[in-house]
Amino acid sequence: MTAEHADLPQRFNFAHHILTLNQNRKHKLAFRDDHNEISYGELDLKVRQFAAGLLAQGIQPEQRVLLVMHDSIDMPIAFLGALFAGVIPVPVNTLLPADNYAYMIQHSDAKLILASASLLSTVKDAVAQSERTIPIVVSSHDQSHSEIAMSALLNANVLAMDHHADTHADQFAFWLYSSGSTGQPKGAVHTHANLYWTAELYGKPILDLNEDDLVFSAAKLFFAYGLGNALTFPLSVGATTLLMAERATPASVFKRLIKHHPTVFYGVPTLYVAMLAAADLPKKSQVALRLCASAGEALPREIGEKFSAQFDCDVLDGLGSTEMLHIFLSNRSGKVRYGTTGTPVPGYEVELRDDLGNPVSVGNVGDLYIKGPSAAHLYWTDRAKSMSTFQGPWVKSGDKYLLDDEGYYVYAGRSDDMLKVSGQYVSPIEVESALMGHEAVLECAVVGKPDSQGLIKTIAYVVLRDPNHDTSTIEVDLKSFVKTRLAPHKYPREIVFVGDLPKTATGKIQRFRLREL
Repeated sequence: MTAEHADLPQRFNFAHHILTLNQNRKHKLAFRDDHNEISYGELDLKVRQFAAGLLAQGIQPEQRVLLVMHDSIDMPIAFLGALFAGVIPVPVNTLLPADNYAYMIQHSDAKLILASASLLSTVKDAVAQSERTIPIVVSSHDQSHSEIAMSALLNANVLAMDHHADTHADQFAFWLYSSGSTGQPKGAVHTHANLYWTAELYGKPILDLNEDDLVFSAAKLFFAYGLGNALTFPLSVGATTLLMAERATPASVFKRLIKHHPTVFYGVPTLYVAMLAAADLPKKSQVALRLCASAGEALPREIGEKFSAQFDCDVLDGLGSTEMLHIFLSNRSGKVRYGTTGTPVPGYEVELRDDLGNPVSVGNVGDLYIKGPSAAHLYWTDRAKSMSTFQGPWVKSGDKYLLDDEGYYVYAGRSDDMLKVSGQYVSPIEVESALMGHEAVLECAVVGKPDSQGLIKTIAYVVLRDPNHDTSTIEVDLKSFVKTRLAPHKYPREIVFVGDLPKTATGKIQRFRLREL
């Protein structure tokens, strides 16, 4: 821990820290979901009750509990309650099939599962596949389920925990599973201190959150980005969070922007694209946005500029990761450079290195390494991958970046997505950004495929704004358009027009699936 971070005490429990911070806000609204709301005072009681309920179920400190839960008030109660008790919550993607959950049950050796009622059938299938005997707690007021109701863990007859678990700041606190795009998902193990540092280094100084803000995150709580957006950051300043259980679509987001008037919104690039293309895009006068953030993938310059102009607020594009917990590279309010990921968040260091580990010069592409206090300790039971990713104080991100002449970092793609065309490296992100500048293009993704001679050919998969557009004429136009913006060898040799692009649950384009077509 560096000198500037030495003020965090060694004995530290993040849930206790949050409850203590908000002791004087007992009547202030903490969360509002689709059906209910809860004050900070009520949250304090429910967290302590849930912690006691977990222990009453026989769950021991440091044992894992799987949270297969939609974004509702029950989710932060469960997450913070587990932390308060010293139990390790493992929030997981709510869109996965049963076999993925079965793997996570076995891998984490979970001793209990908390599930939203609508996900119960899938969870029960997963438990059967895992061949484990494990209790399931249902987040529902419906008592018809044979499983344990969450209300039983919040029973007034169970005395709320007066004293939090005496945990160390660097003690294992919770896990987050990676997307698993290169095999089985990896369990990144985070500490109590990691949550604290993301709020102190990014949530407060970069977003400038305060207790008057109402925040709304399209990214869900099971996602590292969403966990910070909708729980860690607002609770660290006494703000209010709007939660949404349903999938984030332009319609569902617009409904809440207009009805509840959140001041801070967090999205992902594919959602911003879809919102701008929607026929019912709100006017600035209908919303109360003062700031937006974007992560998950690089935000195209044109999309950032259009969204900012539409609502007269900055969109802070940033880069974070499951391994670093939240954003460590970001644009700043009043200093946004659309088309870039900004500059390092104070408290983090970044380096760009070549294949031999040497620093690269300005303007050249290199592998991105990060050093900062929110890094995960390891991947659970994956020594080889842990050693290749967590290299001393540095974390290898797997991203390619370049540093421009003005000190801004520009995304060049994932390390395994880079293309070599005519003996020269080409960033698919650079080609995609050029294509996105054309008014006919709604979305696109660029990949490389070998031709009949084994040479890599650049192929662009394009979603047009107007699906009835004559593709025979627009293909030639798009190729010519890219040639005016990029070096000649970078233009896509083939353009394939599609109705949509394959994406992960968090909105990232799955380029590996396009390469398989």
